[in-house]
Amino acid sequence: MIIFTDVDGTLYDYDLKLPQSAVKAIKKLRENGHRVYMVTGRSKAENKKEVWDIGFDGMIGGNGSYVEDDGEVLMHQRISYDQCKRIVDWCHERNIDFYEEANEGLFASEHFVENAKEPLKLYSLGKGKTKEEVEKLEVKNTIHGIIEGEELYRDDLNKVSFILHSYQDYLDAVKDFPDLKVGTWGGRDEEALFGDFGVKDIDKAKAIEVLLKHLNEDVKNTIAIGDADVDIPMLQYCGIGIAMGSGGQHIKEVADLVTDNVDKDGFYKAFKELKLI
Repeated sequence: MIIFTDVDGTLYDYDLKLPQSAVKAIKKLRENGHRVYMVTGRSKAENKKEVWDIGFDGMIGGNGSYVEDDGEVLMHQRISYDQCKRIVDWCHERNIDFYEEANEGLFASEHFVENAKEPLKLYSLGKGKTKEEVEKLEVKNTIHGIIEGEELYRDDLNKVSFILHSYQDYLDAVKDFPDLKVGTWGGRDEEALFGDFGVKDIDKAKAIEVLLKHLNEDVKNTIAIGDADVDIPMLQYCGIGIAMGSGGQHIKEVADLVTDNVDKDGFYKAFKELKLI
């Protein structure tokens, strides 16, 4: 089988802790001859060494804009320099802070680290953490790979995430950027705390299709596991779709299997139930 796994909320819990049971499951899956790919909104720079050390056959990043198999880049669709310039100017005009997501790093706007603390606290609270647990949250510890003070007009971006003052910012972004894919992410039940700009007409399922064509593999031999609305296309596309118990209601409704919460060994339990480990 070929397994496609989301990262945040699926492998990692919402306190950015990696359950050792998930690491054990991936290692065992690969020992048993299955291929395992991470499929994530993250760009390569956002993955700590401990993620790579788990062992993967490849990566789909930027929610589908980047596809890599065994070190070979199969596809990389980027936000253009002109699109990036428009995003940066639009955000500055609205006093919206943001960070640009590239494989080489996550490039933050002038006050992002300062102003992202509160929405990231809400993100963690919405995923079940207590006020005491999030009180000392630090942005750079929560989003790995943040770099400050670099040039913001760039041509190497997979995505741009931005802090929402209100949901109207998202609606205005959709209207003002018809040439880009605009989404939201955040707290409990997909609450919109951040917006993001991405390459238009991409998603995790389309990226998986590119990879399967390269591998000459049938989609019937695939399993996808995730926790959020952005994971729904790949769960619907793959042969078996698994939703985390700590995931949103929408993804649970389309899943073939709903496993336990991420911090209750849900990843391991899912593949144990499928008798793959």
